[in-house]
This record gives sequence, structure tokens and C-alpha cells, in this order.
Amino acid sequence: MSTLHPRFRRLAAFSLALLLAACGGGGGGSTGPLPSFDTSAVAAADAGGMPNADWRAGPFAEIFVRGYQDSDGDGIGDLKGLISRLDYLKDLGITGLWLMPVTDSQDHDHGYAVTDYRGIERDYGSLADFDELLRQAHARGIGIVIDYVINHSAYDNPLFVNSRAAADNPFRGWYVWQNSVPSGWSIYGNNPWYGTDNGAYFAGFWSQMPDFNLRNPAVLAYHADSLRFWLNRGVDGFRFDAVGNLVENGPAAWENQPENDTVMNGVRQLVAGYANRYMVCEAPAAPQRYAANDTCGGSFAFGQQGNVIGASAGDTASVADTADYFNTAPAGMASFLSNHDSFAGDRLWDQMIGNTAEYRLAAATNLLQGSTPFIYYGEEIGMANGASGLSGDPRLRTPMSWTAGNTGTGGFTSGRPFRAFSANVAMNNVAAQQADPSSLLAFYKTLIALRKSRPSLMTGSYHAPRPSGAVMSFTRSLGAEKTLVVFNYGRSAASASVAGLPANATLQPLWPAGGTATAADAGGNAGIPLARQSFAVFAVNPP
Repeated sequence: MSTLHPRFRRLAAFSLALLLAACGGGGGGSTGPLPSFDTSAVAAADAGGMPNADWRAGPFAEIFVRGYQDSDGDGIGDLKGLISRLDYLKDLGITGLWLMPVTDSQDHDHGYAVTDYRGIERDYGSLADFDELLRQAHARGIGIVIDYVINHSAYDNPLFVNSRAAADNPFRGWYVWQNSVPSGWSIYGNNPWYGTDNGAYFAGFWSQMPDFNLRNPAVLAYHADSLRFWLNRGVDGFRFDAVGNLVENGPAAWENQPENDTVMNGVRQLVAGYANRYMVCEAPAAPQRYAANDTCGGSFAFGQQGNVIGASAGDTASVADTADYFNTAPAGMASFLSNHDSFAGDRLWDQMIGNTAEYRLAAATNLLQGSTPFIYYGEEIGMANGASGLSGDPRLRTPMSWTAGNTGTGGFTSGRPFRAFSANVAMNNVAAQQADPSSLLAFYKTLIALRKSRPSLMTGSYHAPRPSGAVMSFTRSLGAEKTLVVFNYGRSAASASVAGLPANATLQPLWPAGGTATAADAGGNAGIPLARQSFAVFAVNPP
């Protein structure tokens, strides 16, 4: 298990062993009748998603459905459970949800080993439940973005079962095959080729997730039809997994190949054919590349999360990097602080070692600086990694901390939860924080409300980043509206020297409550005093 890519290390080693045994783990061809599957064409028919484009500015919440809310007592989160928590998400101020894979999967956990691209994971409910989720979310002004795994499928996906059955099977060319296992390859510490009785298949992440042959027009057409299947139901967009890994050109050229751009540009054009949709891509090794409009048009800002976390801890080099990132990055970068993958870092609470002052600075930077911020579920209450005994990715994917969990259910389920809770569920839970005006949850709600009240903070351009030691300032502008944001990440009081403001502009305080108004001088300069580990937001009003 130590040689698996970090995203697919699972706590239950015995489950993995059973899975590998049951699936063959790279063994020979299939015996018995081959399974059927749906590759039918799907024509575009936009039934309508969100009625306007504003929702795409966020903030988004990343939701692991399995870990969010159980509705039927089996200890596993499901779509009906998520529906029951939509009012909470609306009250938080969320405008979009990214759902980790909800399609039927081989692993029945993380979901990235897809067995049916047009079916719902059996533990989560039905297509009717999913349609109801769309309806209920849209009624609350929340868009739904689903994870789509275009690079690979499950070993047990009927498409691959056919592909591996024989060298002359009609679906052989839907996956990447060679006659025998080649040498000289190493991806994430493994040779990604796996031998069978009739050839070797390529699986860059895990033997149980073989890669599609995305040079094959039939495969691209199948994915296009499957994307339209969801878009026609009213899905508001997609998060695309592992777009840096789509096409390989040899053992020294297996990541971020030119063909990847072509594949994702075609997908972007398909999605853009539907009104008010959104897509964002995962490409940790080259995030800015896939934000370009001739590829995905949107990409997660990998690297910036480390900058922000370092800055919030007072590291001055990280402050400079944080200020510069969105000054040089293309539009379409989506910011985040943590997610479901351990290679992106622990949960924010653990990275900040429970320091709530630093935690709030990081959260504020994420929400105020980026144009499309994402929040990992539970981040708004300071959920920690999983309790002792969990490791790898599962420690990041624990049940949501709704209550203190004294009865062992944490408000998540009436039964036995599928996984241990967060290590700090007793203190950091929704019930404990909802009645506390000084809580992290209250902080997130108030700051998100401020962001949503200012169009310049939602969709405005980023200007004049100015780092100086532990202090950083920048402005966000949209039309005539301009907002100034200043941070002091340091451990002592400081003053931010701001330049480039309109001459004699009034700086009206928006944060913190009760702040003092000030003004720029005739040269457009202003000095902003800041307490230690604090930030301030001002409306910039011309004289």
C-alpha cells in the first residue's frame, strides 16, 4: 500500500486485499459471459441549471457525500442526508457544492474507481434522489458540481472487463495496452503496466484503475455522451480529476502532454454549450496551465494553499508569495486550503496546530483574495484529521462533526458510522458553534456575507498586491467599486503602507465591525494601522 499514489491509500488494508483478490489485481482475461453496458449516444438538451451566473463565484463547499449525513441509519452518508443539510449550507453562504464522485464505484469509498458513469453509487441512493438534490439545491441558490473521472475507470467497469477479455475484443482499444510489460517506467514509485494472459494494461494510479485510451475517438465520444447525460439532468458543472495524466508519450513524458490540452479544450467547449455551467480541473503539477481558456478554463491553485498557510503562520517569504500568486496567475484559478487528498496537506486545523488566530487569517485570505474559493466540508468549524488509528486519505474523510458525538453518532447517523470521527469532534462541532457568536462558524458566516455583499470581492479583478514583511495589502475592483484588503500576519502591531488609491479617497471600514474610517492623501497613499494577527477591509470611495 505504501507504493500507491497517496490519494488511494485506504485505512482498511484488509478491504483492499479482498478487493484485489476478487478483481484479479492485474491477472488474466475474464471468463464467462461478458457484462453489458450503456454506451448510447446522448444529445444535448439543456433542461436548465442555475438561472444565473453569479453562483459560480462561490464560495463552494467540497462535500464527501459518504461522510456528510446519513439518512437511513446504515452509517453511510447519502444524497437524502445531504438534502437535509442544504439549509445549513445556504445559511453558511455557500453558492456551489463540489461533490466527490457520486457515480457507482468499485471501491465504494472514495469513488474514483468508476464502474458506471451514468449511475449513482448504490450506498448514496438513486438517480431520483440525485434529481431531487438538484431541485432542492437550485431552489436555495446552490449549484451542484460533480466529480468526473475522465482519465481512468474501475478494473471492474464493464468496459474494461470487455477490453481485457481478449486482444480482439471490440473494446480493446478503449484502454491503453501493450503486448507485454515494458521496462523503464516509474510513476509514483510503481511500474504502471500490469501483465495479463493477453497483454499488459496501463494504470498510472493503481492496478484497479486502468487508464482510458483518450486517443481513441470512440472513448472521447463516450465521455462526451456521459457528460451530456448529467448536464441534461441539470448538473451545473464538473470537477475533472487528474487532467495532467490523460495521455502518455513514453516513460519520460507521461504528465501534462500537449494532447491533454486538446482533450480538455473539447470538454470545455461541450460544457460551455450549456447555460451558466462551471468546470474546474485538478492538475497539481501544472495548475496554471489548465486555467487557460484553450484548456479547462478553470483550475485549482495548487501551491497557493501552502503559501497562505505559511503566511498565516507569520513567514514573510510566504506573505510575498501569497501576494504575488494571483497577480501573475491567469483568471480561473480556484483557491482552497485543504481537500480530500493527503498530498495537498492535512486538514487546516492540523496544519495550523489548532491556532485559531492563524486559522482565521488563512480562511480570510482564501475568501477575500481569490475569485472562486473552495471550503472543504467541516473547515468552517475547524474539523481536525480523524481520530487516532486513521491514516492516509481516510483521516481527511471522516464523518461531519454535527454534534459532540457523545453517543458515538455525532449527529451524522443513527447507526454505526462507517469511519471514526474527527479527533476534535467533542469541541469543534456545529451544535457547539451555532450558538456562539465568537465561534469559527460565526466568523465564516460573517466573512462570507461580507464577500457576497461586495461584487468586487466576488468577481472583481486583483490589483496592486503589496507585501512588506508580515504585512500584505491588495485591492479588488469591479466597475466603479473598489475594495481594499490589508493583512498583518505578524505577532506584533504594524502599519500597512498602501499606494495607488484614488486621490483623497475615503476608506470606509467594512471589517472589523466598528473600524475607523481613514482617507488617502492627494497622492493616493494611506497608512493603515493593524493589530497583531488581524486584517481589515475597506470600501474605497472617491471624494
